Amino acid sequence: QVQLVESGGGLVQAGGSLRLSCAASGRTFVSLSMGWFRQAPGKEREFVAAISRSGGRTYYADSVKGRFTISRDNAKNTVYLQMNSLKPEDTAVYYCNGDTSIEILTTGLGSMPWGQGTQVTVSS
Repeated sequence: QVQLVESGGGLVQAGGSLRLSCAASGRTFVSLSMGWFRQAPGKEREFVAAISRSGGRTYYADSVKGRFTISRDNAKNTVYLQMNSLKPEDTAVYYCNGDTSIEILTTGLGSMPWGQGTQVTVSS
C-alpha cells in the first residue's frame, strides 16, 4: 500500500512562496491521480489541487487558481505544490492523497491513508 509523506511547510509572510513535496512509497503511484488538500483550524479538509497520472490535466480550487501550481515527477514518486502570493487564509495543514479518479479528488476525498501533513502558516 502506498504511504505518503508531506514536507516543505513553514512560516512565511503574506506574499511569499513555499514549495510542498509529497513522497509516495509503493509501486502504484504512477497509476494514481494525485491531489493536495488542506485543513484549517476548526474547518473541514478541503480540496486544493489535483493532477492526472500523466500530468496532462490539472484542477484547482477557485481560491488558489493563478497562485498555486501542482506538478509531479513519476520517476521520483513525488508530487509538488508550488504556492506563490500566499495569503493568511492559506494557513492550514496541507495533505496529499491519490485516487484512480481525478474527479474524486476534486470532491475532497482520497483513497489512501492520510499522512501527517505539513503545516503552512502565513503571517500578515
